[in-house]
Amino acid sequence: MSPINITTSAAANRAAATSNADPLASGATAFKVDSPHVRYGDGAIESDYLYDTTIVSRDYETGQLKAKPTKVHYQFRTKTSVGRVGLMLVGWGGNNGSTVTAAILANKQGISWETRKGTQEPNYFGSVMMASTVKLGVDENLRDVYVPFNEVVPMAHPNDIVIGGWDINSLNIGEAMRRAQVLPVDLQRRVYDELKQLKPLPSVYYPDFIAANQEERANNVMGGTKQEQLEQLRKNIRDFKQTNGLDRVIVMWTANTERYADIIAGVNDTADNLLQAIAGGHAEVSPSTLFAVASILEGAPFVNGSPQNTLVPGAIELAERERSFVGGDDFKSGQTKIKSVLAEFLVNAGIKPLAITSYNHLGNNDGRNLSAPAQFRSKEISKSSVVDDMVGSNNLLYKKGEHPDHTIVIKYVPSVGDSKRAMDEYVSEIFMGGLNTISIYNTCEDSLLASPLIIDLFMVTELMTRVSYRVRTDVDAAEPQWQPFHSVLSILSYMLKAPVVAPNTPVVNALAKQRMAMENIMRAFVGLPPNNEMLLEHKAFH
Repeated sequence: MSPINITTSAAANRAAATSNADPLASGATAFKVDSPHVRYGDGAIESDYLYDTTIVSRDYETGQLKAKPTKVHYQFRTKTSVGRVGLMLVGWGGNNGSTVTAAILANKQGISWETRKGTQEPNYFGSVMMASTVKLGVDENLRDVYVPFNEVVPMAHPNDIVIGGWDINSLNIGEAMRRAQVLPVDLQRRVYDELKQLKPLPSVYYPDFIAANQEERANNVMGGTKQEQLEQLRKNIRDFKQTNGLDRVIVMWTANTERYADIIAGVNDTADNLLQAIAGGHAEVSPSTLFAVASILEGAPFVNGSPQNTLVPGAIELAERERSFVGGDDFKSGQTKIKSVLAEFLVNAGIKPLAITSYNHLGNNDGRNLSAPAQFRSKEISKSSVVDDMVGSNNLLYKKGEHPDHTIVIKYVPSVGDSKRAMDEYVSEIFMGGLNTISIYNTCEDSLLASPLIIDLFMVTELMTRVSYRVRTDVDAAEPQWQPFHSVLSILSYMLKAPVVAPNTPVVNALAKQRMAMENIMRAFVGLPPNNEMLLEHKAFH
């Protein structure tokens, strides 16, 4: 039987996208849950949800494991009014920032352009929120029913995002788009006049943290001490919010990869030490960490899209203290996304990867910056940890401490521009000591893969600002208080190479698990059970 897809009409979508009214203000989605455990109230959806998990203990005398199914009673409240939301990009004039701004403008205004193959319409392909569906359930004929991912719960539409930001270079966004050489020339021509009116705010520039070859770009930088820069960044966020009449602002780092910051006791290991280090102008406080702190103090969620360790322990502690959201690190766009799928497949198939060798060459400014050893090291770290949880899940293949050889090479080749070449070789041990080699050659337009991730990260982060929860027990002495999720948004892991998680929380890199978590958490917000593929309705007798 063929599946059923439920979606609103294209005309309705365009009308909602361009309307001044909030299309989600009433909590309207593609469906409504018919359950006594779900309540559609004034401005919110509330759900009761029994979370099934299994607690495993070990009898140390016999070595036997005991698995105990348990249920936890959660209640979720999701505010349905999105309001007016803004996105401030650090590195707005870079390839990703200028590309995503131009693409949102083209989608919002329905701007098409001519190619050798004919007229091309704008779209949001590559965005899991905007261009993928999730299974809602089955109909009376046991056919699967699918809905757009972004209609499981009320979400912001990218066409409605107000975009601004900072850059160390003074080019307006129209000229920055031309410099990036990512989008087709006819599309550039059609959006240029509007984009040239957008100019980035001065940004923070510390030469020690990015490659020396970026100095020639740095003509739009803040002066003053680090404390003064922090205050200026906070003012920038407040002014952007007030000027544009925004309900919320999200800040995202899409600027150059920095070197790793040293974690130093008394400097960036606690919230108070980090704030004191900024006040004292300590050299080991990076620009990205300064942006993160400014965002946290202004209550603006911050997402790090580059591989450096922006979210040092002190920044995470500060976010927890201020009840502000953070997420990171590093956009997961092409090669690493494939690696998180293929490694999971091999290990789950009982095949043992022995060596994973990855080679990249690219010619955009990101590649130029990564040609410096310290900046390359940040990228190498974010790429290398992607298979750790999969290896750790199978002690039949890997003995304690054993790990595949994992080598990563990145080279700057100016002539290929934004069209990155990625080559991977997977050598695995198979049955009876045999070897299997898989080689992959991947050509990807880097910024056209990364830009939809910016949209996804924005949409999911914004959603989490409207969600609260509480845990009910049989012995509640008083009504539990609603509270936000933990400050570190691990729900963003699907879009990030090296997911930052809360202390004592496992890191999950396997792509299918990350998507399943994101999907099922959103289902829980509207009182639906997690999706599974048991298909008992087809296998059991009726």
